[in-house]
Amino acid sequence: MAESGPLQGRIAAALRAVVNPRTGMDVISSEMIRDVGLSVDGHVRLVILLAAQDPASLVRAVRQAIESVEGVTDVRVDVKDPSQARRPVEGARPQTPAPPPPTAAPTGRTLPVMGQEPQSRRAAVPAPTPVEYPNLGRVLAISSGKGGVGKTTVATNFAVALARDGARVGLMDADIYGPNIPRMMGIDEAPPVVGDRIKPLQAHGVKLMSLGFLVERDQPAIWRGPIVMKIITQFLRDVDWGELDYFLVDMPPGTGDAQLSLVQATHVHGAVIVTTPQPVATGDALRGARMFQRVNVPVLGIVENMSWLECAGCGERTPPFGSGGGRSLADELGVPLLGEIPLYPPVRSGGDAGVPIVLSEPESAAALALHETARRG
Repeated sequence: MAESGPLQGRIAAALRAVVNPRTGMDVISSEMIRDVGLSVDGHVRLVILLAAQDPASLVRAVRQAIESVEGVTDVRVDVKDPSQARRPVEGARPQTPAPPPPTAAPTGRTLPVMGQEPQSRRAAVPAPTPVEYPNLGRVLAISSGKGGVGKTTVATNFAVALARDGARVGLMDADIYGPNIPRMMGIDEAPPVVGDRIKPLQAHGVKLMSLGFLVERDQPAIWRGPIVMKIITQFLRDVDWGELDYFLVDMPPGTGDAQLSLVQATHVHGAVIVTTPQPVATGDALRGARMFQRVNVPVLGIVENMSWLECAGCGERTPPFGSGGGRSLADELGVPLLGEIPLYPPVRSGGDAGVPIVLSEPESAAALALHETARRG
């Protein structure tokens, strides 16, 4: 590595301006920064030790502080739990192992980041009693049995459609491992914190909260169930949602920790299951629906996405993934088929651009189907 003293000094000075609000100390003095590496062309890589009590927004603050330093061309920040730390930054004084932090009630400023709970703290605990949040209105889980069926597309368009009808709508991204709400709603910034409450961001008339607003875009969520439960509980309790009519929760695919955490954290009024017509999707969707039924959450209905592709020239409909799967699934479950959504390329491009199809082309067949389906749900 080339002579990096001056640049390393400027980076250290920038980091001393980043203060952890939990401790009141900067990230250098509190030895939260480890393993700083510099390349000759200005690439910087480092580790930040972030405890469960520390705000996840510190990761973004550290990255932005380093990016502001002249001579830095690229920054990568890796996040580790302090229990994962192996050695301090070269030249730093050895650390004396700190006693475990006292257990404190979490606030809106904290989110668990990286790692798992220490083995000594993984003892089984009784399932929590669901808490009522009357200000949230109707709590609806938008779920699917497998990925790739358009669940988040349906959730975002439902939320925007209901907001356009005059409802007060909140959309919570519970897909902890793949949070796509920021991209699909066209907003990606750190939410403000006022007192001990997180203020949700807003886009297209919908209040939003996602883990994607709080961590780096490429930061993987390597978490076990207790951490997922804590995040979902904090998104419910510590976000200042205000008074809502509908609270939509975009679930991850499958029947895992997030689904169980949500129904344990609050009363869910119903679930909407998204599938495509082919049997491999409806089979997984059936298991997802049965999971909600077993935990006493009513399945409100089935949404069949990508039902057909309409020829732009002749208007002929072609079912690229088969047909009838959604209706067969609804019949087997004894619930209504809420809607059949055509496969329309602008739905995908609108989602990538952050403008749901119910806004970008409200008179298209796909937008009309999504809007009407949202009203039925």
